[in-house]
Amino acid sequence: MSIEIKIPSPGESITQVQLAKWLVSEGEEVEKDQEVAEIDSDKASFPIAAPVSGRISLKAAEGDTLDVGAVLAVIQEGVVAPKAGLKSTPVETPAPESKTESKATNFEATPLAKKIIEQKNVNVQELKAEFPGKKITRKELEVYLSKGKTGQKPIIADGSREAERRKLTTLRMKLAERLVSVKNETAMLTTFNEVSMRQVLQIKDRYNDAFKEKHGMGIGLMSFFTKAVTLALQEFPQVNSMIEGDELVTPQYVDIGIAVSAPKGLVVPVLRNAEMMSISEIEHKIKELAGKARENRITIDEMKGGTFTITNGGVFGSLMSTPILNPPQSAILGMHKIQDRPVAVDGRVEIHPMMYLALSYDHRVIDGRESVSFLVRVKELIENPARMLTFGQDPIKMLLDL
Repeated sequence: MSIEIKIPSPGESITQVQLAKWLVSEGEEVEKDQEVAEIDSDKASFPIAAPVSGRISLKAAEGDTLDVGAVLAVIQEGVVAPKAGLKSTPVETPAPESKTESKATNFEATPLAKKIIEQKNVNVQELKAEFPGKKITRKELEVYLSKGKTGQKPIIADGSREAERRKLTTLRMKLAERLVSVKNETAMLTTFNEVSMRQVLQIKDRYNDAFKEKHGMGIGLMSFFTKAVTLALQEFPQVNSMIEGDELVTPQYVDIGIAVSAPKGLVVPVLRNAEMMSISEIEHKIKELAGKARENRITIDEMKGGTFTITNGGVFGSLMSTPILNPPQSAILGMHKIQDRPVAVDGRVEIHPMMYLALSYDHRVIDGRESVSFLVRVKELIENPARMLTFGQDPIKMLLDL
């Protein structure tokens, strides 16, 4: 029996998607629930799984734009032998030609992972070190490759004047469209400040082991900024507002979008009712959503809404930038690289780990006084985290839920 795989609806108002990547080959035998393709919409990427076992026939090419409901592939249903990909199989890579290439070794991996390893010339020793004791699947490889670790030889200039052409993904085209519309349709300004990270870094050094023992993860800087922002937004609700038609909407809740660099572009998963969360709850949710985003498993529902966004260019080494608004939101906070700098403290020069902060805002909604006061309040809370709580004998332990 022939079973069609059709393009599912990824969400409201989305009528077309783009076939980003085939994960199987023409005529390959697949098993039920095996992922066979990756699809890009204008908001997110998601996998398509085989509904039955059988031999697959591909009906579209990578890069094709397809309507929701269109036939992506057809499976000739039948009993197939279990794929080696579902069992641990040894993979042996060819002997390296140089130190930068993969070394011959055996380790547990799926056939699809083996294929990607060969195509990308992945350094197997580095891959094993990244995921010790784990069977390597496509998911682990995507995380590994998203960090730029391919093990490939550096490109050597040879005088060629050829240019590579690739079709823009639906996600990238939608992002470009939104960025241009923000510049054209808002009165965007940016105000700057700088913050000493000394107190937060001391807290990390002192409490990180206890935090990890209780909560299963380390203390991240983003959770401190998220907590500080939620408190500051309650003091300056105009920064949490947005324009809808001829109305100004001010939500009585705080949904924080956290910008994450995913393999296929920037995505912004949302922490809902972040004002109700503790540092540990924020840290857990950020880890969960960021992990999904980097593995292309984030859903559209997890990116919907948001009243304010935080982005951290510091993870890439950015010292200062002007973040662009995430419409229809009216403000976005940009974090940056921490760098030791001399600062004046009580008439003395001291070296502090400093970070520049940037708040971009829509001047149609937020006045200069509110934007500056909001950013100053975030600075005060980060420089003295105990201010995030107003009670308790040990406010830092209470803040970290220890």
